[in-house]
Amino acid sequence: MTAAVLALDLGTTTGWAIRSPDNAITSGSASFRPGRFDGGGMRYLRFHRWLDDLKYLGDFSHIVFEEVRRHSGVDAAHVYGGLLATLTAWAEHHRIPYEGIPVGTWKKALTGKGNAGKADIMTAVRALGFAPAGADEADALGILFSAMEPNL
Repeated sequence: MTAAVLALDLGTTTGWAIRSPDNAITSGSASFRPGRFDGGGMRYLRFHRWLDDLKYLGDFSHIVFEEVRRHSGVDAAHVYGGLLATLTAWAEHHRIPYEGIPVGTWKKALTGKGNAGKADIMTAVRALGFAPAGADEADALGILFSAMEPNL
């Protein structure tokens, strides 16, 4: 039996997918939008606590995440960078290997197009038998599938 794998689409709404040791896949999304009275670091503290809670669902053999090299907005880039720093520090602390998968790489593995849009991703994930509630969850599933089967 293999250990669990965690896939993440990092953002204010973070998509996640877990392949368990018995190859069952669960997925969803979690919001890390700051509250009205939250300080600037609360988003990252909540994300850290969420990772701690998620670790109880599986002894992760490794973590894969969407590696973004270009953001259309400064705020999105800052949020991504903060979540990435939190994730990598958390993974190092728990001695869990992690790997970024470039956007074009996982999209091409899933859809055949490295620049696939949200509708293409949703269609491809649904064709694999999943019903994601939103684009973030669909992206996490796509990242997980590309890590499991580089040549879908």
